[in-house]
Amino acid sequence: MPTHFEGSRAERRTLDTFIKLTRCTNSVLAELSARQTTGDLTPSQFAVLEALYHIGSMTQGEISSKVLKSASNLTTVIDNLERDGYVRRERDGNDRRVIYVHLTEAGTSKIEAALPHHVGALVEIFSVLSASEQETLGELCKKLGKARGLA
Repeated sequence: MPTHFEGSRAERRTLDTFIKLTRCTNSVLAELSARQTTGDLTPSQFAVLEALYHIGSMTQGEISSKVLKSASNLTTVIDNLERDGYVRRERDGNDRRVIYVHLTEAGTSKIEAALPHHVGALVEIFSVLSASEQETLGELCKKLGKARGLA
């Protein structure tokens, strides 16, 4: 649905593109949710476990910037993951102010069990685009995000 905003051609084009991008993102996220690709994990919990799995131990601030969640929201997410035994916090030996979040064996098992289903669903969802279109979309999203320090 195009915008009904009565601005300049550039404003209408930009708003229309933003609406399409937002609807697309929400549609993909809704499909992943319907398929329950993260199992009993919330999307935020899944994102934290996935980041720790692929990148390794990080501070809460580093995780926050990787998964694009506020530090206050992430505190609750990490508290719950720690409660469930999926992560553990550890103070840095040299600077006690720094706390690292580590993936536990249970956390590794949890993300390794969920990841194939999640990735498989994404491959299926994105299959409406050719490989070339997926690469172009990825580059465009990266360009847009980096232009303002968003990605």
